[in-house]
Amino acid sequence: MDAWLIAERVRFGHLRPFSEKRLATQLLLQLTRYRLHLIKLLTIEQNRACNLIFLKFSNYMKDSPFSNSFGKASLAVLGNLFPDDLVNMDLEQLVSFITQNGNNRLHEPENMAKELKTIARNAYRLNPKMKDSVHVTLAMTIQNIEYFKNQIKRLDKLIARELKAIPQTLDTIPGIAPVFAAGIVAEIGDISRFDNEAALAQYAGLTSSRYQSGNFEAEERRLTKAGNRYLRYYLVEAANSLRVHNEEYKAYYYSKYNEVNKHQHKRALVLTARKFVRLVFALLSKGQIYQKQEVKM
Repeated sequence: MDAWLIAERVRFGHLRPFSEKRLATQLLLQLTRYRLHLIKLLTIEQNRACNLIFLKFSNYMKDSPFSNSFGKASLAVLGNLFPDDLVNMDLEQLVSFITQNGNNRLHEPENMAKELKTIARNAYRLNPKMKDSVHVTLAMTIQNIEYFKNQIKRLDKLIARELKAIPQTLDTIPGIAPVFAAGIVAEIGDISRFDNEAALAQYAGLTSSRYQSGNFEAEERRLTKAGNRYLRYYLVEAANSLRVHNEEYKAYYYSKYNEVNKHQHKRALVLTARKFVRLVFALLSKGQIYQKQEVKM
């Protein structure tokens, strides 16, 4: 079947020649795809850490005073201290420990130390036979998390540098970081390959399947997911950033969020990504910079 399809495309002139623009994005393509691989590994290690944290410090993830449980100061506490250590540690010593590992950037470390002592007193105590194994396993998992974070930071700098060599205007959109712009540009390659924004959305797998029988048509539709999963990932992640940093897309996201009662965030995010595809196609095909749209309230 594959050989027959290729022969038919060549026979009728539907096989487009390889584009030089596509060649220019190949290096960026390797970097952005490897970044996604690292993100998946980081997520696996963080999920493993959550299970181990529950064993070591049962109520930490729920009551932690840190805004990011996988931040540097939080990981230092989890990797070095047990609940009994926190309870018995002098308050000033604990404040100094938190401040030092937070690079002096944490707000009100003394209140954080008091909260840590409170949740440590209320935590379930681990069976002594499991204490050492859980401590070692969690410490190694935290090392993996920190390693992957550092690798991603290094990769982000390299991606941003390589992106500067490629003509594109996606990074003029408020909320679109260089990494997101690079991932989208690398996966699309030559925008002239697509006749319109609908073709680009289909290539990304951001089209919905329709279920219909007679006069009945299902309201809930699922993504076909038959396209480029890397492009779909970067479009959805970009949409998630736009809903926070861009007023136009923020308004659109919440309008779609309030339309239904089930799967609100997921549905609104995908529809926001689908709207973003239209902008991506327009900017890349015309070479224009982003023009802010007035949001109608």
